[in-house]
Amino acid sequence: MRVFERLSRQTRSQVVKVANREVETRGLSTGLWTDLYHHAMTVSWPAFFAWAGAVFIVLNSIYGTLYMLGDKPVANVRSESFLEFFFFSIETLATVGYGDMHPQTNYGHIVATVEIFTGMSFLAVMTGLVFARFSRPKARFVFAQQAVVALHEGRPTLMIRVANARHNTISGANAKLWLIRAETTPEGQVLRRYYELTLQRRENPVFVFSWTLFHVIDEFSPLSGLTEDHLGKSEAALVITVSGFDESSAQQLWARQAYSYKDIRWRHRYVDITSWAEDRMVLDYTKFHEVVPLEPAGARSDAKVVALKEDSARRAH
Repeated sequence: MRVFERLSRQTRSQVVKVANREVETRGLSTGLWTDLYHHAMTVSWPAFFAWAGAVFIVLNSIYGTLYMLGDKPVANVRSESFLEFFFFSIETLATVGYGDMHPQTNYGHIVATVEIFTGMSFLAVMTGLVFARFSRPKARFVFAQQAVVALHEGRPTLMIRVANARHNTISGANAKLWLIRAETTPEGQVLRRYYELTLQRRENPVFVFSWTLFHVIDEFSPLSGLTEDHLGKSEAALVITVSGFDESSAQQLWARQAYSYKDIRWRHRYVDITSWAEDRMVLDYTKFHEVVPLEPAGARSDAKVVALKEDSARRAH
């Protein structure tokens, strides 16, 4: 039996998605009961209340069955059916006490006492979990679906666009960008290396609307000399974290986004979301994720030559 339990623990697996890449982990104890609080905090709201309702029904079913095992433990029961004892259990567990049914034997009082203690504990746990879920700060930062690499101020630059969807003031916003890639040591061992990419402006004193992060790919950059093929062979990924103080809730917010090497668009730029309508600046977030390819250098030069010729012709006339 111990050998079987050990083998079952070793073969237990979990699939985790990181930067659009699925990773299967094995050998960790990841069951529901091993980390119940974490599951209760991270599961969706519908699933949370579904589990709470299921636990509520199971508890009342157990105590309803216990009442049935006694000899007339409850007074004013119309019939000795499970449904009658089930409803009495709900009244007892919730400490409602309508008054029509009540324990009348020592057995009934003992079961009711244990159930009331269970109900108070269950209510306390549910209150704490609901409060923790509601009070947990959650940022509404929108990250562009793709990162782009293009010339910026004459230098190749990695750019990532971020937005604050709430449009409230995030004071002292701070961003960090990391490159994760697989490298082979001289001994032939494959390791995952982490490199922090220096940002031009990693701090934003007042983050309200949109914020574009720039990392210049110079001779000091971990991306220097790397191409799309290099990043693909090393299964590279980018991880960006943004944090700041939310003045509306007086809480520290934090968000993270990951990009695989497939999400990096080389020689592309973001579509401008800024325009002007009379004396008002307009931000069109429907274009927030859009990127467009850059024209080849030769095409830009030819376009400039054509524009100059057309301008000279207009001046001649």
